[in-house]
Amino acid sequence: METPKLRKIIHIDMDAFYASVEQRDFPELRGKPLVVGGSPDGRGVVATASYEARTYGVRSAMSSKKAQQLCPYAIFVYPRFSVYKEVSRQIREIFSRYTDLIEPLSLDEAYLDVTEDKLNIGSAITIADQIKKAIKDELGLTASAGVSINKFVAKIASDMNKPDGLTFIGPSKIEKFMEKLPVEKFHGVGKVTAERMKMQGIRKGSDLKKLTEERLALLFGKSGKFFYNIVRGIDNRAVKPDRETKSISSEDTFGSDLDKGSEMYEQLLQITQAVFKRINQYQLFGRTLTVKVKFADFKQITRSISFEHPINNENDAYQAAKTLIEQTDFDGKLVRLLGVGFSNFHEPKPKQRNRIEEQKLLF
Repeated sequence: METPKLRKIIHIDMDAFYASVEQRDFPELRGKPLVVGGSPDGRGVVATASYEARTYGVRSAMSSKKAQQLCPYAIFVYPRFSVYKEVSRQIREIFSRYTDLIEPLSLDEAYLDVTEDKLNIGSAITIADQIKKAIKDELGLTASAGVSINKFVAKIASDMNKPDGLTFIGPSKIEKFMEKLPVEKFHGVGKVTAERMKMQGIRKGSDLKKLTEERLALLFGKSGKFFYNIVRGIDNRAVKPDRETKSISSEDTFGSDLDKGSEMYEQLLQITQAVFKRINQYQLFGRTLTVKVKFADFKQITRSISFEHPINNENDAYQAAKTLIEQTDFDGKLVRLLGVGFSNFHEPKPKQRNRIEEQKLLF
C-alpha cells in the first residue's frame, strides 16, 4: 500500500495587525504603547494592542479601563476598518500567488495548504519565508508563520517566535514537541479545561498521552478523542477555503455556582463582550441571539430572540441577553454555566458600521 503523502500546511498570523497598520501609517505612533479600540475614559474593549503596550500586560478583549490602569500612558485610537480591509485584501493577494487553498480563521490569521503550490517551489518553509518577505517589503508589516504537516501543529508553531517569526516543526519532532507542551498551550484548551486537566494531574502533553482514548472521552466528552489524537500529532482536518460561519458564541463555566443576581449579570456582560470580540473580527452581525444556561444539576436550557435588524451594538446585545435571563424561571436553581451566541447573520452596509463593531473577516 502506498504511503499517504504528507501535507504541507502554513499558518500565517499577522503581528498586532491593527496596531501595526496604525504605526506604519502614523510615524508619531511608532515605538509607543498603542491601544486600538476603546477609549481612555474606560469605555469599550481593546481590539488589539501594540507590542509596546503588551509589555504592560495590555491584551485584546480587555476592558479599556483595565488597559488604562495597566498602562497610563497608552495612546488610544479608533479602528480604521476601511484601511484594514484594503490591507487584508493585499495580504490575501500575496497568499493567492502560492495557493488557492486558503482558510481564514479571523481577521489576522489563515491556514494555507501548499502541498501542491502554484509556483512549484516544493518547500513550505521557503514559501512561508517568501510570504513573510512580501508582506514586509510590499506592505510594511510583519507576520509570523508556523509550518508543519497539519493545522494544529502549524498554528502552535506560528505563536512560538512572535513577532516576525518562522517556526518549522517536522514530522519526526512532532510527538516529542507535543509531549513537552503545557496543556494551556494546546489550541482549543481554554482556562476552564486546562484547570480540569491539572486537577487530574495532566499538566503537559506527556501526561495527556498516558490516558486512553476511552478515559479522555469520559473526562472531556467529545473533545477527548481530539486530545487523544493531537497529542500524538494526528490532525487530518483539511484546509477549507471560504468556510461559512453559521454561528458565533462564547460561554463560561464558573468555579462556584451563581444565583440569579448581580454577580451573574456581571458574568453575562463579560461573556457578551467576549462573543462580540469574535463578531467584530468576522463582521457578522446576527438577527438571532441565544442565551444558554446550565444549572448546578447539569440540566440545560436555551432561550432565543430574533430581531428584524441585526444586533451590531454590544450594549444592545447585553440588554437583550439580560432580558432573556430575567424572563426565565430559575426555580431557585444555581447556575453552573452561561453562554451567549448569535446566528442568522447579516453583513451590514457601510453606513451601518460602528467603530469597534466594524471588524471584518478579511482573509
